[in-house]
Amino acid sequence: MKLIIGNKNYSSWSLRGWLMLKVFEIPFEETLLPLFSEQFYAVLKDYTPVGKVPVLVDQDVSVWDSLAICEYLNETYLHGKAWPSDAQHRAVARAMVCEMHSGFSALRNEMPMNCRAHRSISLSESAQQDVARIDQLWARCLTRYAGGKPWLFGEFSIADVFFAPIVFRFKTYGISLSTESTAYQKRLLAHPAMQLWLAEALKETAVVPEDEAGEER
Repeated sequence: MKLIIGNKNYSSWSLRGWLMLKVFEIPFEETLLPLFSEQFYAVLKDYTPVGKVPVLVDQDVSVWDSLAICEYLNETYLHGKAWPSDAQHRAVARAMVCEMHSGFSALRNEMPMNCRAHRSISLSESAQQDVARIDQLWARCLTRYAGGKPWLFGEFSIADVFFAPIVFRFKTYGISLSTESTAYQKRLLAHPAMQLWLAEALKETAVVPEDEAGEER
């Protein structure tokens, strides 16, 4: 099985597919393509019609959306354990993941993932609302669904995978959160897989200008 990803410093969608494989210890080969390069598009055209990463290649199947990749891995290799076992908790987790997958456009635009940076930024009202919504979601989950365990729904799940790029963003831009959410952010940042991704991101030297938002702090 192969996962095609972009630069680890910048590619938030790539992190989701990669983290799912790493945390749940599913063996795979990694192919990293420099974002927006000729190589990037030349390689991807053989696997995906949309020219974006990540792409999971498993035998004769190519899956080119991060949520579809997580669902495929969960159904094919994990017997469903990457979602909460409780049906109501699972429904909430799926709703949260879908909200993250399709929403928070102001946050995405104004706070691009940039793992190696430490930046100050002035956020629009819409981006501030996005931050507050995520803080609310995390705090609510940790209070109602985590059952005293470290992750949003107790055990590590696709919900944690999907919010992983956000914890890097909040770290980069020095975003203040509630006590519960700050503790969760620190736990997820400290996860060995996240630390491995960060270490490899810090080795990269390529610069994507459009993802270099804000001022150094």
